[in-house]
Parts: sequence; structure tokens; C-alpha cells
Amino acid sequence: MALRIAMSLPTSPPPLPTTQAEQAPVLERHGHLPAVPAQRLQPAALRETFARWRATGAPGSASDWLPERAGDLAVHEGRATRQASVLVPLVAREQGLQVLLTRRDARLSVHAGQISFPGGGRDPGDRDAVHTALREAEEEIGLAPALVETLGCMPLYTTVTGFAVTPVVALVEPGARWRPQQGEVAEVFEVPLAFLMDPRHHELRGWDNPQAPASGALPARRVFYAMPWRDDRSGRDYFIWGATAAMIRNLYRLLIA
Repeated sequence: MALRIAMSLPTSPPPLPTTQAEQAPVLERHGHLPAVPAQRLQPAALRETFARWRATGAPGSASDWLPERAGDLAVHEGRATRQASVLVPLVAREQGLQVLLTRRDARLSVHAGQISFPGGGRDPGDRDAVHTALREAEEEIGLAPALVETLGCMPLYTTVTGFAVTPVVALVEPGARWRPQQGEVAEVFEVPLAFLMDPRHHELRGWDNPQAPASGALPARRVFYAMPWRDDRSGRDYFIWGATAAMIRNLYRLLIA
């Protein structure tokens, strides 16, 4: 998420550093769950899925699926949250749809080096959640809104830093080019959608907070999803976790329902 979304609200607990998240032990692996079939990961099938969900299962209503993760709602009970959006860009490539992600600049004071979707807090002039996501994506990575086909919005996800985030899933034309915002976005990269829609690559991890018993205000354990991925072409490793991984997991639940 963008810098303006990553900054904690005054009443929010501090986010878990990525270095500690990577060291957190794996509590569960989900290889027993089915992967989303390849035919459901085609652009036409995704359009149909989101059209059906918009007609019968809009956020907040009864539907044939429920998001698995709603975020850190308990932490912010009775506290104000800020509206925000992220774009979940699916780029059409010859080898199949790719999920576009960013790596935040390592010099940032919060969430440094963390993997995220382009996005940020809602501005007063934004018409809706989709407008916020498209505006932020253009600011952060230079993605022109004219090259984006919005499919639909996922249910809200509340982050530990106090933002109620609407993930906006969209198809992106393969001719789009990226222009990362200097000082905020260190890298733009793509991960195969099929990889992320296979639960064999989903890990549930847990981190015990040694300060929680003394403070009494912080949760004793943080449980979160992680989806480590290695780019075989570059040999680089990417640790996808936290809110980003939770939103990906919710997308899996929608597409497998």
C-alpha cells in the first residue's frame, strides 16, 4: 500500500516488521485444498464470476462464499478507521494472467521493503473506492486508468494500521508500462495468478509478541498468511505476507466457491 495508507493511526498497534514475519514459524500448510482450475483463471471466466457476484453476493449480503480474512477488526473495535483502496491488477500475458505487485522502498519509515498492491487512502475528491484505487495506481506506478478494466470490489479488509481497505480487482492490458514513484516504490514485479490461486503455496504463520503480556493492550499472537515466491528467471525471492496475502487468499476463496 502507499505511504499515506501505511502510516499508523495514533491508536493503532505497531505493524510487524517484515524481517520478523519471515522468521515466524509455519503453523499450517494448505496443500489439501484444491487449486482454482485453470479455466476459471481466464479473463472471460473472471468477468463472469465477478458479474455473478455483483448480482447475487455484493459485500455485506448473503452469498455462496465469505471472505476468509476480514483483517484486524478486533484491534480497532470502537476506534475510527480510514477508508482506503488497493488495486489488484491482473495483467494478461501469453503464459497466463499475472498479478502485479510492488515492493516498497527500503528507506520508508513504515512497512519498509514490504510487498503490497498499489493503493492508498481515499482523498476527499475521490468518487468511490474504484476511483481511489485507479488514482493511486497511476500515482505509484504510472498505470493509466484507460488501460484498466475493473472487474469488481472485494469486501473490506481492515489493516492493523487502522485502514478499511477495499481491494479492487481489475484486468490490465499487456501493453501497460510501469513508472515506479521514486522514494516510495522500489520495484514492480509480476507473480503468476495460478501460483497464488494454489493453496499449496499458502502458509499460515504465527508470531508471539514478547511485549504483549506486559502491555495488555497488544495481541499476544499475530497470525497471518504468507506466500513466499521465487522468480526463477531472476532467482529473486519475494515474501508476500500480511494484508496483501490475506486479500489474495480472499480472492482464492471467491474463485474456488
